[in-house]
Amino acid sequence: MKRIGWKALFGSSLVAISIVLYIFHYVLFRDAHHIFLWSVTSLAFLPISVLFVTLIINQLLSLREKRALMEKLNMIIGVFFSEVGTPLLTYFSDFDPQLGSIRKELIVTNDWSKQEFSRVSERLRSYHFGVAIDKIDLEKLRSFLIEKRSFLTHLLENPNLLQHESFTQPLQAIFHLTEELAFRDDVRRLPDTDYQHLAGDMKRAYSLLVHQWLDYMRYLKNDYPYLFSLSMRTNPFDQESSPIVK
Repeated sequence: MKRIGWKALFGSSLVAISIVLYIFHYVLFRDAHHIFLWSVTSLAFLPISVLFVTLIINQLLSLREKRALMEKLNMIIGVFFSEVGTPLLTYFSDFDPQLGSIRKELIVTNDWSKQEFSRVSERLRSYHFGVAIDKIDLEKLRSFLIEKRSFLTHLLENPNLLQHESFTQPLQAIFHLTEELAFRDDVRRLPDTDYQHLAGDMKRAYSLLVHQWLDYMRYLKNDYPYLFSLSMRTNPFDQESSPIVK
């Protein structure tokens, strides 16, 4: 109500100022015909002015705001991969029994084009992600995710992330896996059915995370070459990766 009252007051003030200026013009020049002619001309131009302001200027401003928001979101995604995403990808990929069939395709280089990113993204759609849960140290994974739970919670509380659905999906999948593990007191003594359930949660988080990682690498290559260089040297799928520049 306060916002509507403020707008009404502002609009009334503008109308009052316009009326005062019209009266001042008439008192000064005594030319009602000119005032009428100028008013009609202004009214005739008003639709064009509204079109220009609403459809062109507002759209440009909206596009600019959207780009600024996406820049901030990608900064958040970068922090996410540093804290959680890259360690998880490294861990899950080490226990992916079929990774050898696509590992080389995930070694992103500086020579990659947009077409190469698109080709690998399409290739991942047909890849069957999997995690050998019997080889995973669930207690180690549980401790890591619980340690990062507060960080994940803060990310989920960010309302701007609703603008980036492709990122919220892996984030929610990882948070769900965290909750599943946190509710189990002893993850080393579970029935096979429960292990299979956890394996499904890991597979979901792993597959969504890989797709998001590839999109993020494409973004870095296009906009931040120096960050892209570090990401290439810490590629979670490259067993010979090293942050040391050689």
